[in-house]
Amino acid sequence: MHPDTTSFLRNSGRAVGGALVFSLPMLMTQEMWWLGYAADPARLGLFIALSVPMLTALSHYIGFEDTSCWRDSAFDALFAIGIGVLMSAVVLAAVGMLKPDQSWRASIGQIAIQVVPAAIGATLARGQFGMSPIEDRRANSAPYLGEIFLMAVGAVFLGFNIAPTDEMVMLSARMTAWHGIALVLLSLVVMHGFVFAVGFKGGTLLSPDEPWWSAFIRFTLPGYLTALVISLYVLWTFGRTDGGSLDHVLMATVVLGFPSSLGAAAARLII
Repeated sequence: MHPDTTSFLRNSGRAVGGALVFSLPMLMTQEMWWLGYAADPARLGLFIALSVPMLTALSHYIGFEDTSCWRDSAFDALFAIGIGVLMSAVVLAAVGMLKPDQSWRASIGQIAIQVVPAAIGATLARGQFGMSPIEDRRANSAPYLGEIFLMAVGAVFLGFNIAPTDEMVMLSARMTAWHGIALVLLSLVVMHGFVFAVGFKGGTLLSPDEPWWSAFIRFTLPGYLTALVISLYVLWTFGRTDGGSLDHVLMATVVLGFPSSLGAAAARLII
C-alpha cells in the first residue's frame, strides 16, 4: 500500500477513535436524544456553521494531519465534521435511536446535535493518539490569542456536554445571588490554580518570575469571561434562555460557566 494511503487511513482511524471517545457520553445521554427533536434547526445550524472556523483554527494548531496552509486546515475541519456525522449516525442507529418510521427532520436533528463534539474529538485525535515531538512544539507555540482560543474550545466542549441536562435548570432555579457570587469566585480560583499556580503543562507564556496577579489578569480573567460568553451562547442554542427572566439567564450562565471554565483551564493540558 502507498505510504500516503497508509498515513491517511491511520489518521482517519485516529479521527474515528477521537470522535467516539469525545462524543460517546453525549451519544448515550437521553437529554441529547430529545433535544435532537426539540432544538431550533436555525440555532443548531448556526452553531454547526460557527464550528467550521473554530475547527479550522484548531486543526491548524493540532489537527489529525500535518497541514501547511489554512486551506488544508479548512479541509481537515470539514473532514472532521464528516467523521462526526458518520460516527453519530452509526452509534445512534446501533442503540436504536434512529428509527425507520421517524421523520427525516428528527433523524437529522438527532445527528446534527452530536456533530460538533464528535468533530472536536476527531480533530484532536492526533494530539491524543499520535502527536510527534515536532508537532507537539507547534501545538505549544500558539500566541496569546491562540491560548485564549484554545481555552474557548475547551469551554465549548465541556459546556456542550452539560448544558442540555435538566440539572442545569434545577440548580439555577434553587441558587440565590450569594450562591452565584460564590460560584463565580470558586470558578476563578479553580481555573487559576488548575493551570498556573499548580504549574501544569500549558502555561507556556508565563515566566517563573511573573506575579500571580499578572497571570490572573492576562489569562484567568479573559479565559473565564470567554467561558461565560460561550456558556450563554450554548444555553441560547439549546433554548435554555427562552422565556426566562434576566436573573434566571444570568444564574444559568454562571452555573454553566463553572464547568465551562474548568474545560477552558484544562484545554491546554489536553490540546
